Amino acid sequence: MVRRGLDLVEENGARLAVPVGAEEAGRISALGAALSDPIRVRMLGMMSAGRGCCELPDCGAPAEDQEAGICVCEFERYFGMGQSKVSYHLAKLKEAGLVREERRGRWSFYSLERENAARLSGEVRDLLGLDAQPERGTGERRGPR
Repeated sequence: MVRRGLDLVEENGARLAVPVGAEEAGRISALGAALSDPIRVRMLGMMSAGRGCCELPDCGAPAEDQEAGICVCEFERYFGMGQSKVSYHLAKLKEAGLVREERRGRWSFYSLERENAARLSGEVRDLLGLDAQPERGTGERRGPR
């Protein structure tokens, strides 16, 4: 059996091109999966806020250096989870292209992959047909009241 993808959809009798390709759909789906867990969202927030590395002797970066990354042990301590669970969450974020891993000695440090995150955000905005967002409090409210 040969499977073919749908190139067109029909809406109210009009044929419309499907606005997203398979590759883009895969990236956006991975992003959705990565953001589907509150712990992963909080991890991204920690990395975005510029939390530096922990007190490991081989860290080699000042705590205020936002690109220094966060060691797995710091996530373990903050969330009260074991290394394997933290690594599972970080792997999901890496799969989506939201974080990068840097090995320093025997430790792994994770930081936000800002360019990829911005690109993915743009792809979602384009897919949903959202132009530049109005400033908070100045835009019209959309949807049911």
